[in-house]
Amino acid sequence: MTQYYPIVIYIIVASVISAALILLSYLFAVKNSDAEKISPFECGFAPYGDSRQQFEIKFFLIGILFIIFDLEISFLFP
Repeated sequence: MTQYYPIVIYIIVASVISAALILLSYLFAVKNSDAEKISPFECGFAPYGDSRQQFEIKFFLIGILFIIFDLEISFLFP
C-alpha cells in the first residue's frame, strides 16, 4: 500500500494547483464589459425572432445522416 502514496500525493498536488490557478484567474481577471461585448451576435446581423423557435426536422435528419456517413467513411480506411 505504501507504493501508492506518491501517486496519491501527485494527484492531490495537481488538484490543488489546478484549483488555485482557476481561483486566481477568476479573482484577478479583468472584467470590463462594454455594450458590444455583451450584445447578442448573429453573423453580424441584428438578431430577429425568438431564440426558442422550433427547428424543422430536416435539419436534424441532415445532421444525423452526416454523422452516419462520416462514420462509415472512417471505417473504410482501417
